[in-house]
Amino acid sequence: MTPLPVTRALFDDVMVPNYAPADVVPVRGEGSRLWDQEGRDYIDFAGGIAVTVLGHAHPKLVAALTEQAQKLWHVSNVLVNEPALKLARRLCELTFAERVFFANSGAEANEAALKLARKYAADHAGPDKREIIAFNQSFHGRTLFTVTVGGQPKYTEGFGPLPPGIAHVPFNDLNAFAAAISERTCAVIVEPVQGEGGVTGATPEFLQGVRELCDRHRALLIFDEVQCGNGRTGHLYAYMGYGVTPDILTTAKGLGGGFPISAMLTTATIAASLAAGSHGTTYGGNPLACAVAGAALELLADPGLLAGVRRKHDLFMDGLRQINGRFGIFRDLRGQGLLLGCELIEPWRGRSREFIKAALDQGLLVLVAGPDVIRLAPSLIVPDELIQEGLRRFERAIANLAAPSVPVDEELAHAAR
Repeated sequence: MTPLPVTRALFDDVMVPNYAPADVVPVRGEGSRLWDQEGRDYIDFAGGIAVTVLGHAHPKLVAALTEQAQKLWHVSNVLVNEPALKLARRLCELTFAERVFFANSGAEANEAALKLARKYAADHAGPDKREIIAFNQSFHGRTLFTVTVGGQPKYTEGFGPLPPGIAHVPFNDLNAFAAAISERTCAVIVEPVQGEGGVTGATPEFLQGVRELCDRHRALLIFDEVQCGNGRTGHLYAYMGYGVTPDILTTAKGLGGGFPISAMLTTATIAASLAAGSHGTTYGGNPLACAVAGAALELLADPGLLAGVRRKHDLFMDGLRQINGRFGIFRDLRGQGLLLGCELIEPWRGRSREFIKAALDQGLLVLVAGPDVIRLAPSLIVPDELIQEGLRRFERAIANLAAPSVPVDEELAHAAR
């Protein structure tokens, strides 16, 4: 019997329709390029939604995975394993943390952080200190708890009743935050750079003010660095660039360079509230994921790589400004490191997804951050020449979509395939 072909159409026949993937089916990746079933290549400025921080099939990650796969895959958390302990020790060495909890996704890390915060408050202040403050347009995951904490109502519609005791205030509005926090607040969770919410960075004054108010009200400060961590901003973790240290930090996405793993980092005093049996996960901290993440972390912690992220940021921004100088389609260009947002002008607001298709037609993968912002989150080691080529393809996509009558120079036309 001849096997049926595996095509995009098969998705509609066998998968739950909660995604709407593009028609392209990638089959191979190397560095900052992908190839589809027809052999067409794509420059990857999406990075699997800020995950493949070291590109596709990085040889050191492949080696770490292959070596560990021949030794030990899974034992569960009834036993410890060497890769998990080594990774936890290294995370503690490189950050403020003294204790680490491993899980599989950003949502799970945030779930653990929020549960820990409530448990710590219950242990030290009693049952009335249980309220959580988050920020409008934030995103913290898709579990019922984390999607409720996230500040985007569209993700909670139809899933009620929702967990209580959660309040939202405007991002970067210290006065509004000061009015909301109280002695009942057990935790505040914030993304130093909001990713899904539009690639909007917190101001240093805002984060410092939040830190001071948390201290005053004995509330734990949680930094969600699922997307903006792991070198993405040009610092190993974004809090380092701000000079504001949280009580709990969550990390995922780039931590495994594409292999699913997440971590919650905190101090020994706070971690003590998650006593044996209080929280857990079957796969979290498995040897395969931790071996890959250990290899990735050593590369990401290299000061030379981090300096390269900051330099490549300037290269991207220069190119995006040149594109905007020609087409005038972006209201704002923003971001840190290699997490970049291009906010569309009024006539194009609500239409960011059209640019995904236009870019894909030119052999380029980009993302959106809501309906009004195009998001770029490439590999942190994307070569300069691919940045230039990718921006040429991006310009061609914009020309075809926004100004089809504007002539495109010969070099740009050659870049479009």
